[in-house]
Amino acid sequence: MSLQRRKLAPLAAWMLGAPLLPLSARAGTAVPDAWPSQPLTVVVPFAPGGSVDVAARLVMPQLAERLGQPVVIENTVGASGTIATQRVIKARPDGHTLLFGVASCVLIAPLVYPERFRYDGLRELLPVAPIAASAFVLAGRPDLPATTAAELVRLSRQQAGRLTIGTDGVGTSLHLTAEMLQQQAGLAWTHVPYKSGPQVLTELAGSQIDLALLPVALVQSFVREGKVRGLGVTSRQRAATLPGTPSLSETPPWQSFEVLAWQGLLLPARTDARIAARLAREVADALTDPALVRKLAEAGFQPMTMEQNRFIAHLEREKQLLEQAVRAAHMRSDS
Repeated sequence: MSLQRRKLAPLAAWMLGAPLLPLSARAGTAVPDAWPSQPLTVVVPFAPGGSVDVAARLVMPQLAERLGQPVVIENTVGASGTIATQRVIKARPDGHTLLFGVASCVLIAPLVYPERFRYDGLRELLPVAPIAASAFVLAGRPDLPATTAAELVRLSRQQAGRLTIGTDGVGTSLHLTAEMLQQQAGLAWTHVPYKSGPQVLTELAGSQIDLALLPVALVQSFVREGKVRGLGVTSRQRAATLPGTPSLSETPPWQSFEVLAWQGLLLPARTDARIAARLAREVADALTDPALVRKLAEAGFQPMTMEQNRFIAHLEREKQLLEQAVRAAHMRSDS
């Protein structure tokens, strides 16, 4: 891909650092008496054991307890999370089917493949509440001849186009972040897309690829055990669970780089706004529980709380920035 350095560099913090815009809430106050009248289904768009799945399984038991109904997690895998997303878009808008979404499937995929994924995640889904934020880790195979991010930059320039980097697919948050890392440093890696993050991690540990960009929650145990090499995290601060892995911002030319990814709950767009408001309150209350906060932190997440109208505004602004990033990186495909 041809990248345009000046256009893309300022967008490095698009996932969580975007300013919030005023937007009226789409939620009321009271809740229909009959809701919830049956178990809730939370659709997770990625494989069991991945970082998104881990976060969902930590938080959903709390939500079930507060709502007085079981919450069933269903992993619906495929097409970078878009199969799960479209399933929820088409679900009955009765408040019993939710998406545990991320930017990849809600925002990015329709921007990269507008002819293939004909949906608008912010018009056909109703954002309810963010759950958590997490950084990514730029990791190397265990025998990579670079032990630091600075050494990786030098190696990448010596072997332009020869180093491979794996992500969980084309047009995902991880893929776009990898493109921005290359663009900001003036590097060229060869992208190798996989179907899931755990698959990428296995291939990296087996030295089938040189580099990978993966969520902290997924890769941290492999880094601590020396099965892969942690070169840097995409947050400005070091991850609490990986104190020995520097922030990429500590290394030229990534001093201004920062990406944090959100995970949150969304409903079909026509769901009663009072149900969304109730869900948003219950999620916010759950995230005040010290035991849950500790479990999330141990898994590599930080709780992300935001009123529903601010969450909607945040995603609207993020979509605008993503459109610019996809265009600057020439990632859009019309086929």
